[in-house]
Amino acid sequence: MKITILGSGTSTGVPQIGCRCEVCTSTNPKDRRLRCSSIVETEDARLLLDCGPDFREQMLTVPFDRLDGVLITHEHYDHTGGIDDLRPFCVWGDHCVNIYLDSYTAQHLRDRLPYFFRTKLYPGVAHIRLNEIEPYKPFLIGRTQVVPLPIMHGQLPILGFRINCPSGRSVGYVTDMSSCEERVKECLSGVDILVVNALRFEPHPAHQSLEEAIAFARQINAPVTRFIHFSHHIGLHDVTNSRLFDITHSDSMALAFDGEVISVE
Repeated sequence: MKITILGSGTSTGVPQIGCRCEVCTSTNPKDRRLRCSSIVETEDARLLLDCGPDFREQMLTVPFDRLDGVLITHEHYDHTGGIDDLRPFCVWGDHCVNIYLDSYTAQHLRDRLPYFFRTKLYPGVAHIRLNEIEPYKPFLIGRTQVVPLPIMHGQLPILGFRINCPSGRSVGYVTDMSSCEERVKECLSGVDILVVNALRFEPHPAHQSLEEAIAFARQINAPVTRFIHFSHHIGLHDVTNSRLFDITHSDSMALAFDGEVISVE
Protein backbone atom coordinates (compact mmCIF):
# COMPACT_ATOMS: atom_id res chain seq x y z
CA MET A 1 0.00 0.00 0.00
CA LYS A 2 1.24 3.44 -0.89
CA ILE A 3 -0.14 6.96 -0.49
CA THR A 4 1.20 9.94 -2.39
CA ILE A 5 0.40 13.40 -1.03
CA LEU A 6 -0.40 15.47 -4.13
CA GLY A 7 -1.35 18.56 -2.16
CA SER A 8 -1.16 19.42 1.54
CA GLY A 9 -2.51 22.96 1.54
CA THR A 10 -5.78 24.64 2.45
CA SER A 11 -8.24 26.33 0.09
CA THR A 12 -5.99 29.31 -0.73
CA GLY A 13 -2.88 27.22 -1.29
CA VAL A 14 0.58 28.33 -0.21
CA PRO A 15 2.02 30.74 -1.19
CA GLN A 16 -1.18 32.69 -0.77
CA ILE A 17 -1.71 35.33 -3.44
CA GLY A 18 -0.49 38.73 -2.26
CA CYS A 19 1.10 37.47 0.95
CA ARG A 20 4.74 38.29 1.76
CA CYS A 21 5.06 36.35 5.03
CA GLU A 22 8.10 34.16 5.67
CA VAL A 23 6.19 31.02 4.66
CA CYS A 24 4.80 32.40 1.41
CA THR A 25 8.24 33.71 0.41
CA SER A 26 10.14 30.60 1.54
CA THR A 27 12.37 28.86 -1.01
CA ASN A 28 11.93 25.47 0.72
CA PRO A 29 9.85 23.25 -1.62
CA LYS A 30 8.08 21.83 1.44
CA ASP A 31 6.56 25.26 2.05
CA ARG A 32 4.81 25.16 -1.35
CA ARG A 33 1.40 23.62 -0.71
CA LEU A 34 -1.12 22.90 -3.45
CA ARG A 35 -4.76 22.25 -2.62
CA CYS A 36 -5.46 19.04 -0.72
CA SER A 37 -5.44 15.74 -2.65
CA SER A 38 -3.78 12.31 -2.49
CA ILE A 39 -3.49 9.05 -4.39
CA VAL A 40 -3.79 5.72 -2.57
CA GLU A 41 -2.45 2.65 -4.38
CA THR A 42 -3.37 -0.83 -3.18
CA GLU A 43 -2.60 -4.22 -4.70
CA ASP A 44 -5.43 -3.84 -7.21
CA ALA A 45 -6.69 -0.24 -7.15
CA ARG A 46 -5.42 3.30 -7.70
CA LEU A 47 -7.67 5.79 -5.97
CA LEU A 48 -7.68 9.59 -6.09
CA LEU A 49 -8.86 11.40 -2.97
CA ASP A 50 -10.44 14.72 -3.99
CA CYS A 51 -9.89 16.50 -7.29
CA GLY A 52 -9.21 20.18 -6.64
CA PRO A 53 -8.22 23.09 -8.90
CA ASP A 54 -4.52 22.08 -8.79
CA PHE A 55 -5.26 18.57 -10.10
CA ARG A 56 -3.69 19.07 -13.53
CA GLU A 57 -0.46 20.44 -12.06
CA GLN A 58 -0.35 17.67 -9.46
CA MET A 59 -0.81 14.86 -11.97
CA LEU A 60 2.05 16.10 -14.11
CA THR A 61 4.37 15.13 -11.24
CA VAL A 62 3.36 11.43 -11.08
CA PRO A 63 3.28 8.62 -13.66
CA PHE A 64 0.27 8.70 -15.96
CA ASP A 65 -1.80 5.65 -15.09
CA ARG A 66 -5.40 4.61 -14.65
CA LEU A 67 -7.66 5.88 -11.86
CA ASP A 68 -9.93 3.13 -10.60
CA GLY A 69 -11.98 5.57 -8.56
CA VAL A 70 -12.16 9.16 -7.34
CA LEU A 71 -13.30 9.59 -3.73
CA ILE A 72 -14.76 13.03 -3.01
CA THR A 73 -14.98 14.27 0.57
CA HIS A 74 -17.30 17.24 -0.12
CA GLU A 75 -18.43 19.73 -2.72
CA HIS A 76 -16.22 22.74 -1.93
CA TYR A 77 -14.28 24.08 -4.91
CA ASP A 78 -10.85 23.31 -3.46
CA HIS A 79 -11.87 19.62 -3.47
CA THR A 80 -13.81 19.42 -6.75
CA GLY A 81 -12.51 22.22 -8.98
CA GLY A 82 -10.34 19.91 -11.13
CA ILE A 83 -12.98 17.41 -12.23
CA ASP A 84 -12.94 18.66 -15.83
CA ASP A 85 -9.25 17.69 -15.98
CA LEU A 86 -10.16 14.02 -15.51
CA ARG A 87 -10.59 13.81 -19.30
CA PRO A 88 -7.22 12.12 -20.01
CA PHE A 89 -8.10 9.31 -17.58
CA CYS A 90 -11.09 8.17 -19.65
CA VAL A 91 -8.85 6.03 -21.85
CA TRP A 92 -8.93 3.04 -19.48
CA GLY A 93 -11.62 0.44 -18.87
CA ASP A 94 -15.03 1.50 -20.16
CA HIS A 95 -13.73 4.99 -20.96
CA CYS A 96 -15.43 6.42 -17.90
CA VAL A 97 -14.07 7.71 -14.58
CA ASN A 98 -16.03 6.55 -11.54
CA ILE A 99 -16.54 9.19 -8.85
CA TYR A 100 -17.77 8.18 -5.40
CA LEU A 101 -19.53 10.85 -3.34
CA ASP A 102 -22.55 11.50 -1.15
CA SER A 103 -25.90 12.56 -2.62
CA TYR A 104 -25.55 16.19 -1.49
CA THR A 105 -22.22 16.57 -3.29
CA ALA A 106 -23.52 14.71 -6.35
CA GLN A 107 -26.38 17.18 -6.73
CA HIS A 108 -24.02 20.13 -6.41
CA LEU A 109 -21.83 18.72 -9.18
CA ARG A 110 -24.85 18.17 -11.44
CA ASP A 111 -25.88 21.80 -10.88
CA ARG A 112 -22.36 23.21 -11.26
CA LEU A 113 -21.24 21.05 -14.22
CA PRO A 114 -24.42 20.29 -16.20
CA TYR A 115 -22.51 19.69 -19.45
CA PHE A 116 -21.18 16.43 -17.98
CA PHE A 117 -24.66 14.97 -17.65
CA ARG A 118 -26.54 15.86 -20.85
CA THR A 119 -27.86 13.15 -23.16
CA LYS A 120 -25.64 14.51 -25.95
CA LEU A 121 -22.27 15.26 -24.44
CA TYR A 122 -20.11 18.16 -25.56
CA PRO A 123 -17.25 16.78 -27.72
CA GLY A 124 -14.19 16.02 -25.63
CA VAL A 125 -15.94 16.28 -22.27
CA ALA A 126 -14.82 13.87 -19.57
CA HIS A 127 -17.03 10.82 -19.23
CA ILE A 128 -17.72 10.52 -15.53
CA ARG A 129 -20.09 8.33 -13.55
CA LEU A 130 -21.37 9.51 -10.18
CA ASN A 131 -21.73 6.70 -7.65
CA GLU A 132 -23.64 7.87 -4.58
CA ILE A 133 -22.42 6.41 -1.29
CA GLU A 134 -23.54 6.57 2.34
CA PRO A 135 -21.70 6.76 5.66
CA TYR A 136 -20.68 3.43 7.21
CA LYS A 137 -21.76 1.48 4.10
CA PRO A 138 -18.60 -0.18 2.70
CA PHE A 139 -18.15 -0.75 -1.02
CA LEU A 140 -15.52 -2.41 -3.17
CA ILE A 141 -13.30 -1.06 -5.92
CA GLY A 142 -11.74 -4.24 -7.19
CA ARG A 143 -10.88 -6.10 -4.00
CA THR A 144 -10.13 -2.88 -2.13
CA GLN A 145 -12.76 -1.95 0.44
CA VAL A 146 -13.71 1.69 1.04
CA VAL A 147 -15.64 2.70 4.16
CA PRO A 148 -17.17 6.23 4.04
CA LEU A 149 -17.15 7.98 7.40
CA PRO A 150 -19.38 10.91 8.46
CA ILE A 151 -17.37 14.00 9.40
CA MET A 152 -18.49 17.51 10.37
CA HIS A 153 -16.90 20.48 8.58
CA GLY A 154 -18.33 23.22 10.74
CA GLN A 155 -22.08 22.81 10.09
CA LEU A 156 -21.58 20.84 6.86
CA PRO A 157 -21.67 17.02 6.93
CA ILE A 158 -18.86 15.64 4.74
CA LEU A 159 -17.02 12.34 4.32
CA GLY A 160 -13.76 10.83 5.45
CA PHE A 161 -12.61 7.39 4.32
CA ARG A 162 -11.03 4.21 5.58
CA ILE A 163 -9.42 2.25 2.73
CA ASN A 164 -8.72 -1.42 3.40
CA CYS A 165 -6.29 -3.19 1.08
CA PRO A 166 -6.65 -6.88 0.15
CA SER A 167 -3.40 -7.49 2.05
CA GLY A 168 -4.95 -6.25 5.28
CA ARG A 169 -3.16 -2.90 5.35
CA SER A 170 -5.29 0.24 5.69
CA VAL A 171 -5.24 4.03 5.52
CA GLY A 172 -7.55 6.57 7.11
CA TYR A 173 -8.09 9.86 5.26
CA VAL A 174 -9.82 12.79 6.93
CA THR A 175 -9.76 16.38 5.73
CA ASP A 176 -11.67 19.59 6.61
CA MET A 177 -12.87 18.05 9.86
CA SER A 178 -13.94 20.13 12.84
CA SER A 179 -15.50 17.22 14.76
CA CYS A 180 -16.77 13.67 14.43
CA GLU A 181 -18.69 11.13 16.46
CA GLU A 182 -16.98 8.44 18.49
CA ARG A 183 -17.97 5.74 16.02
CA VAL A 184 -15.73 7.35 13.40
CA LYS A 185 -12.74 7.03 15.71
CA GLU A 186 -13.65 3.40 16.32
CA CYS A 187 -13.79 2.79 12.58
CA LEU A 188 -10.35 4.34 12.11
CA SER A 189 -8.82 2.22 14.86
CA GLY A 190 -6.06 -0.03 13.57
CA VAL A 191 -5.19 1.90 10.40
CA ASP A 192 -1.54 1.75 9.36
CA ILE A 193 -1.51 5.33 8.10
CA LEU A 194 -3.66 8.24 9.26
CA VAL A 195 -3.87 11.40 7.15
CA VAL A 196 -5.80 14.16 8.93
CA ASN A 197 -6.30 17.92 8.70
CA ALA A 198 -4.61 20.54 10.90
CA LEU A 199 -5.30 24.06 9.61
CA ARG A 200 -3.21 26.24 11.95
CA PHE A 201 -2.26 26.73 15.61
CA GLU A 202 -5.29 28.91 16.43
CA PRO A 203 -8.81 27.41 16.73
CA HIS A 204 -11.11 27.63 13.71
CA PRO A 205 -14.90 27.04 13.57
CA ALA A 206 -14.76 24.60 10.63
CA HIS A 207 -11.33 22.97 10.86
CA GLN A 208 -9.15 21.31 13.47
CA SER A 209 -6.27 23.27 14.91
CA LEU A 210 -2.91 21.53 15.14
CA GLU A 211 -3.51 20.87 18.85
CA GLU A 212 -6.89 19.29 18.09
CA ALA A 213 -5.39 17.23 15.27
CA ILE A 214 -2.67 15.88 17.58
CA ALA A 215 -5.30 14.91 20.16
CA PHE A 216 -7.35 13.15 17.48
CA ALA A 217 -4.27 11.35 16.13
CA ARG A 218 -3.35 10.16 19.62
CA GLN A 219 -6.77 8.55 19.94
CA ILE A 220 -6.38 6.71 16.62
CA ASN A 221 -2.74 5.84 17.45
CA ALA A 222 -1.69 4.91 13.93
CA PRO A 223 1.97 3.95 13.38
CA VAL A 224 2.22 6.81 10.85
CA THR A 225 0.27 10.08 10.99
CA ARG A 226 0.56 12.94 8.52
CA PHE A 227 -1.16 16.30 8.93
CA ILE A 228 -2.63 17.99 5.84
CA HIS A 229 -4.84 20.90 4.76
CA PHE A 230 -2.79 23.53 6.55
CA SER A 231 -2.35 27.19 5.73
CA HIS A 232 0.64 29.53 5.86
CA HIS A 233 -0.34 30.20 9.50
CA ILE A 234 1.05 26.76 10.42
CA GLY A 235 4.53 28.24 9.95
CA LEU A 236 7.62 27.03 8.14
CA HIS A 237 7.52 23.28 7.50
CA ASP A 238 10.85 22.42 9.10
CA VAL A 239 10.32 24.66 12.13
CA THR A 240 6.83 23.34 12.86
CA ASN A 241 7.96 19.75 12.40
CA SER A 242 10.63 20.33 15.04
CA ARG A 243 8.00 21.75 17.37
CA LEU A 244 5.79 18.71 16.70
CA PHE A 245 8.52 16.38 17.86
CA ASP A 246 8.97 18.42 21.04
CA ILE A 247 5.22 18.23 21.70
CA THR A 248 4.57 14.59 20.83
CA HIS A 249 7.99 13.08 21.66
CA SER A 250 7.43 10.81 18.65
CA ASP A 251 8.51 10.79 15.04
CA SER A 252 5.26 9.06 14.00
CA MET A 253 3.46 12.41 13.56
CA ALA A 254 4.60 15.03 11.07
CA LEU A 255 3.40 17.64 8.63
CA ALA A 256 2.91 16.14 5.19
CA PHE A 257 4.46 17.84 2.19
CA ASP A 258 3.55 17.88 -1.47
CA GLY A 259 5.06 14.89 -3.24
CA GLU A 260 5.60 12.85 -0.09
CA VAL A 261 5.22 9.10 -0.62
CA ILE A 262 4.38 6.85 2.34
CA SER A 263 4.55 3.09 1.83
CA VAL A 264 3.55 0.18 4.06
CA GLU A 265 4.58 -3.30 2.95
